[in-house]
Amino acid sequence: MYFATFILKNIVRRRLRSMLTVLGVAIAVGAAVALLGIADGFERSFLSLYQQRGVELIVVRAGKAERSTSFLDERIAERLRRLPGVAQVMGGLVDAVEIPGSGLQAVLVQGWYADSPLFDALRFVSGRRFRPDESHVAVLGSVIARNLGKKEGDAVSLYGEDFQILGVFESFNHFENGCVVINIRDLQRLLGVGNKVTGFQVVVEPAPNKQALVDRLRGEIEALTDDRGHRLPLSALPTADAVSTTSQLRLIKAQSWITSVIAVVIGSIGVLNTMLMSVFERTREIGILRAIGWRRRRVVRMVLAESLLLSLAGAVVGILFGLALTFALSRVPMAAGYVEGTIAPSVLLGGLAIAVLVGLLGGVYPAWRAARLLPTEALRHE
Repeated sequence: MYFATFILKNIVRRRLRSMLTVLGVAIAVGAAVALLGIADGFERSFLSLYQQRGVELIVVRAGKAERSTSFLDERIAERLRRLPGVAQVMGGLVDAVEIPGSGLQAVLVQGWYADSPLFDALRFVSGRRFRPDESHVAVLGSVIARNLGKKEGDAVSLYGEDFQILGVFESFNHFENGCVVINIRDLQRLLGVGNKVTGFQVVVEPAPNKQALVDRLRGEIEALTDDRGHRLPLSALPTADAVSTTSQLRLIKAQSWITSVIAVVIGSIGVLNTMLMSVFERTREIGILRAIGWRRRRVVRMVLAESLLLSLAGAVVGILFGLALTFALSRVPMAAGYVEGTIAPSVLLGGLAIAVLVGLLGGVYPAWRAARLLPTEALRHE
C-alpha cells in the first residue's frame, strides 16, 4: 500500500468525524475569505474610483481622522488650479443618510457641482444630469436605483425633503453605482456647512517624471497660506495613501483580521481534537507500524499529512462558501451598494494559507505524541 493511499484510508474510514472536521475548517476559512474579500473589495473599489479618473492627489483637512466630517473652503480650489502642473481640481461634499421606508440606513449622498468633470465618467442609462440653477433634483446610480425601485421622474426623500430624479447613471465603479448625487448647493444647505467641501481631487498634467511633479505639488499644496500668512490646514495625499488610511476602511480591515484570527483558532482546535482522537484510537496500529520499522519522522509525516488533507478539503469547501456568501450579500439591498460580489485571487490564496496554518497548528501536537509512542507500550494498549 502506498503512503498516500494509507493516509487517505485513515481519513475515509472515520467518515463522520472527518466530515465534521472538514465542515469546521470550512466555516472558519469561509468566514475569513468572505470578510477579507469584502474588505479588499472596498479598498480596490475606492482606489479605482480615483485612479480611473486620473486623480493623483486627494486634498483634505490636515489632522482630521474622520474625513467625511472634514470641511474646507471651496475657494481653495481656485488656488489649487493656479499651481503649475495641475490639470483639474474637482471638489465635492459627501454624507451618509437613511432613506425612509427603504430599509437602507447608510446611503452615500454626493454633492457635486453641475459642471464637475466627475460627471464625464458616468454613462446615463436614462435621463440627464442637473444644471447649475436646478435645486431639489438628484441622479441615482444604477444599483441604488434598483434597490429603491426608482426611475427617472420619480422622487426620493433625502433629509426630509423630496428630490426629483432626473436620471439614472452607470459608473465604471461599483461603489459609485450605489450613490445618490445632488447639487452641491443643496447638500451644503442641508448640512449647514456654508460654502464648504469635504475635499478636492487633483488631476496632474502629463509629465516625463510624473512622480517628481506629484511630490512637488504635494509640498506646494501643504505650504499654501491664508491672507494673514498662516498656513492652511491642508494635507495632500497620494490616492493609495488616502484610501489605505481612511478610518472606515482601516476599521473594516481590522475587524476582518480579528475575526479571521478567531476563526483560525477555532478551526485549529477542531483539527487538534480530531487528530488526538485518531492517534488515541490507533495506538496499537501505530505501535505495529513502529515495530515493523517505521521511524518517528514517518509517523509525524503521516499524522501531519492527514491533518493537512482535512484542512485543505475544508479550504475548498470554505472558499466556495465564502464566494457564495459574498455573491449573496452583493444582491442584498442593504449591502449591494458596497459589496462587489467578487473576491480577488490573492484573498483566495490567503484562504488556502489559513487552511494550511490550521492543519499545522492542529496536527503538530498529535503528530509529536504519536511519534513518542514506544512500540512495546503501544502494542499493550487496549
